Amino acid sequence: MLRIPCPHCGVRDETEFRYRGDATLTRPAADAGDTAFTRYVYERNNPKGWHAEWWLHVAGCRAVLRVVRHTVTHGIHSVTLPHEPADIPVELR
Repeated sequence: MLRIPCPHCGVRDETEFRYRGDATLTRPAADAGDTAFTRYVYERNNPKGWHAEWWLHVAGCRAVLRVVRHTVTHGIHSVTLPHEPADIPVELR
């Protein structure tokens, strides 16, 4: 089980959170067309290593958090709020 350190509530079990998606994607412009939106919504990479993800603390403060997590070891590098600068490992940049 993941233990996610919420900036507001402290360290909590992953059962209090819901995964909300890839935090590295950028929404296409409104006039980008159907192909761009189809790729944005449905096509996903399955990275091995560090990955930035959105998580929602549903059983706590209800904050949306950016969690940088290793997809193999499940180690958590950092947890930030959306308006804060992301602390992303060099391998991700």
